[in-house]
Amino acid sequence: MIYKKVLFFIIILLSLFSSAQSVDSTNTADSLAIKNKPQIQFRAKQLIIPAALITYGIIGIGNDQLESFNDQIKEEVKENIDKKFTIDDFSQYLPLASVYGLSAIGIKGKNNFRDKTIIVATSYLIMGIAVNSLKRTLKVERPDGSGFNSFPSGHTATAFMGAELVYQEYKDVSIWYGISGYLVATGTGAFRLYNNKHWLTDVVAGAGIGILSAKAAYWLYPSINRLLASKKQTNKKTAVIPYYDGKQVGFGLVSTF
Repeated sequence: MIYKKVLFFIIILLSLFSSAQSVDSTNTADSLAIKNKPQIQFRAKQLIIPAALITYGIIGIGNDQLESFNDQIKEEVKENIDKKFTIDDFSQYLPLASVYGLSAIGIKGKNNFRDKTIIVATSYLIMGIAVNSLKRTLKVERPDGSGFNSFPSGHTATAFMGAELVYQEYKDVSIWYGISGYLVATGTGAFRLYNNKHWLTDVVAGAGIGILSAKAAYWLYPSINRLLASKKQTNKKTAVIPYYDGKQVGFGLVSTF
């Protein structure tokens, strides 16, 4: 039953991502609106790493061998670590802050402030819906027993989303910006284990969701930019709003005249 819910959720996300590829290319005015915008084209191979990470996390729910590995890490933490550090509560946002921070000190990225903000907001929305929906659907208990919202790790998803955004924005300047972001994100995930707040499967899946959310935001950007550009040419306004009512995820179409 759990796997059916997860599969249903993944299908919804993939349908959202694929919509970026179905934009009407015959609209000349809309095409000009994004003619010179840096774009990242969708390629199936870009799904390999995040899909593998998410799959590992999902398989780990109910898999005896992976659950045993989770338990071993938990026991190591309980036996050898007494003092907790909450640095992960702050480090999760460091890669995302760097997306703007690097621009503030004069390092030019792929996109300007407006386009970058659209991409950041889109990725954060996708990541938030994915993480919170799975937490409420699967109700996995945390290793420290503090709640039933362990899977996936939201801290880790936020950190890896920011790391992928930094990589995509600044890789043409220096790949080390992206590497630094991923090091911080990896450290955030490690501290979630260190503080006994998450299982390894939670952290691995969170990393995959974060990376995929950032990539999806770039894939969807041309469609979103066309939508925003069309609003300047007509009084009719249309928006697609995702929703989650505690039981199911969906999208609603809202139009105003």
